[in-house]
Amino acid sequence: MYVLVVYDVQVSRINKVHKYLKRYLNWVQNSVFEGELTDAQIETVKIGLEKILDRNSDSVLLYIARQQQWLKKEVVGCERATTDNLL
Repeated sequence: MYVLVVYDVQVSRINKVHKYLKRYLNWVQNSVFEGELTDAQIETVKIGLEKILDRNSDSVLLYIARQQQWLKKEVVGCERATTDNLL
């Protein structure tokens, strides 16, 4: 599955969320990660995030597609980090 994760969390948890997601996905922009994950990895990521987040003030969105080709990605301005050179 191709996953795009966007998060908006309290400042005190930004680094924890960033470090956690970096273990599984590619960091492409502030508060945005993307990459290929299995169904099991997606569940692992969600469980791990639940342990870090405060449900009353933090928000994480996961956009999941079967394959990257089903998403059209357009960049306006400069691209912070590319993922096209990854194997």
